[in-house]
Amino acid sequence: MATGKINVSVENIFPLIKKFLYSDHEIFLRELISNATDATLKLKHLTDIGETDVKYGDPVIEVKIDKEGKKLHVIDQGVGMTKEEVEKYINEVAFSGAEEFLEKYKDSAQDSGIIGHFGLGFYSAFMVANKVEILTKSYKDEPAAHWVCEGTTEFTLEDADKKEHGTEIILHINDDEKEFLEENRIQELLTKYNKFMPIPIKFGTREETLPLPEDAPEDAKPETKTVDNIINNPSPAWTKQPTDLKDEDYKGFYRELYPMQFEEPLFHIHLNVDYPFNLTGILYFPKMTQDMNIQKDKIQLYQNQVFVTDNVEGIVPEFLTMLRGVIDSPDIPLNVSRSYLQADGAVKKISSYITRKVADKLKSLFNNNREDFEQKWNDIKIVIEYGMLSEDKFYEKAQKFALYPTVDNEYYTFDELQEKIKDNQTDKDGKLVVLYASNQDEQHSYIEAAKAKGYKVLLLDSPIVSHLLQKMEGEKENTSFVRVDSDQVDNLIKKDEEKVSKLSDEEKEKLKEDFEKVIPKEKYTVQMEAMDSDAAPLLITQPEFMRRMKEMQQTGGGGMFGMGNMPEMYNLAVNTNHPLISEILNTKTAKKQERLIKHSLDLARLSQNLLKGEELTNFVKRSYEMVK
Repeated sequence: MATGKINVSVENIFPLIKKFLYSDHEIFLRELISNATDATLKLKHLTDIGETDVKYGDPVIEVKIDKEGKKLHVIDQGVGMTKEEVEKYINEVAFSGAEEFLEKYKDSAQDSGIIGHFGLGFYSAFMVANKVEILTKSYKDEPAAHWVCEGTTEFTLEDADKKEHGTEIILHINDDEKEFLEENRIQELLTKYNKFMPIPIKFGTREETLPLPEDAPEDAKPETKTVDNIINNPSPAWTKQPTDLKDEDYKGFYRELYPMQFEEPLFHIHLNVDYPFNLTGILYFPKMTQDMNIQKDKIQLYQNQVFVTDNVEGIVPEFLTMLRGVIDSPDIPLNVSRSYLQADGAVKKISSYITRKVADKLKSLFNNNREDFEQKWNDIKIVIEYGMLSEDKFYEKAQKFALYPTVDNEYYTFDELQEKIKDNQTDKDGKLVVLYASNQDEQHSYIEAAKAKGYKVLLLDSPIVSHLLQKMEGEKENTSFVRVDSDQVDNLIKKDEEKVSKLSDEEKEKLKEDFEKVIPKEKYTVQMEAMDSDAAPLLITQPEFMRRMKEMQQTGGGGMFGMGNMPEMYNLAVNTNHPLISEILNTKTAKKQERLIKHSLDLARLSQNLLKGEELTNFVKRSYEMVK
C-alpha cells in the first residue's frame, strides 16, 4: 500500500475549496457526473479509432444513495485509471486529465465531447463529504486502484479487487449536508444539471407497464416490469441537424424544456455554427406579455450538454433574454465555478452571431408567410421593438420586417407606410407626420377625428414606444411621430379649408378670459380654435414633447435628460363654432357660466380618463342633479 501527500501549490487547499471554489455546494454532483461522462466518452473515442479492443457497449452512469451508510456513489463504465494515473490526475491538483487527453488526440478528438477543463471538479466532492473514496480500474490490463482521502492533504492508495473497467466515486456525506442523501434532492439536481448529458444516467429503478397482447381478454390486467430509471435525454434536439427534425420534434423538445408551459411556442430558431466558434442551440419565441421583466432567465446555457446557468446575459443580447430555449457552446469562457461568464472577445462574437441569426430568421418568416407573421406580430413585437431600440445592427435589419399596425388592423413596413401617407400627412414645413395612438379606447375620439380627415393612425402601445420613437426620429430624417391627442396634430396640412370662427375677435378674447377665471392656469393653456360645429365643444391635447419626456421618465429613460418629475400640462382647445360655447359666452349670470365651464371641462377630462377619485364622484353627483 502506498501513502503520500497530495501535491498542491497552496496550503490548506480543502478549506479553500469548500469556501471559494464553488458558490453553491450542489455543484459537486454536476462535476462528478461531468468527470464520469468524460471517462465514458474517452473510452468511446479510443474504441472508435481502434486503440483498444475493449467493448464500449451501452454504458450508463449510475448514481446511488446509501442513506444508512451516509454514502453517495457515482459509478461509470469509462476508461478508469491505473494507480499511476490516480497519482497524476487526482493527487496533482488542477492538472486536467481531460485537457491532456485532448492534447494527445487533438487531431481526432475534436468532436468527442470531452467536458472537463479545470481538473478541480473532482475536489468539489469535499464541499459535502468528509471522506472520499475512488475505486477504479483502467481499460488497460492493469490492477484496480483504491484511493481514500479524509479532506486533508494526506491520502492512501492501494491495489483493489475490481473486475470491470470504470470508476466509482464514494462520498461519505457530512452531517450538515444530509440533504444530499435524500432521493428527491438528488433527483432534482440530476434533472437540473444533467438532464441532457450525452451518456444515460441511471438513478434507481421504476415500474414500467407492458402493453397487452391484441388477443388479451377484456378483464386482463397489464403486467409491469422493473426497469432502470434513466433521468436524462442523451440526444436532445439541439444536438441534431435541422434537416433531421420536424416541427413536431421542436415542439416536443419545448415541452421537455418547459413541462409546466401549456402554450405552444410561436416559432423556433435553430442555431448551428462551427466557425469561428462552436455553438448550437434552439431559441423559441413564446407569446409575450407587455411586462418585459417577467419573461427573462428562461434560456438555458450548456457546455457540451452540461447545464451551466440560466442567466445568459452577455452571451445573448439583452433584448433576446425574453426568449426561451437552449444555447450550448464549448467555447464560452467561464471562470472556475463554470457559472459566471468571463469578459472575452469570443462572447461578443457569439452575441453578434445570435443577433444576426434571429434577424435573418424573422426576415425569412416575414418573406415566406407575411399573413402569418402579421397575426403573430402582437405576440412578438415587444422583443423586436426592444431590439431595435438597443441594438443598432438589429435596428438596420429590422427595417425589412418590423411592422407598424394601424388602429384598423392594417400592417405596414415603414417604407410602405411612408408611401401610403406621404401625400396627406405632412406638416407646414413638408415634414412627414406619422400619427399614432397608444390606447385605442382612451383616445377613441381623437382617432375618429383623425380618420375623418383621411389620416392613417398607427396603434403603438408597447411600454417602450416613447424611447423607440425618439430613436427613429433621429434615424429617419424629415419624419416625426405625433400621438393622435397631441397639440401637434393641428400642424398637419388639411385637405379641407381652414374653418372660420363664428365669433368675433372681441368675443373670443372675452370667452378666453371667462374660461381662464375658472380653469387652473398651471395645468391648462386655453386656446380658441374654429372647428366643425359637430365636433366636441372642448378638446384636451397634451404638448407632444412634454408628454413623451414624461413617458420616457416613467419607463426609465427620463433620468438621462435631468428633468426630474415633470408636471402634468395640457392644452384646452375651445371650439368657437360649437353651440354650447356660444351659450357659455352669452350666459348672463357668472355662477351659471362657471357651472357650464366646469361641467364641460369635466366631460372633456372624462373622455380622456383624466377624471378620477373625488372629482369623478362629484361629477357623477352633479350630473344626476342636472338630470333631475
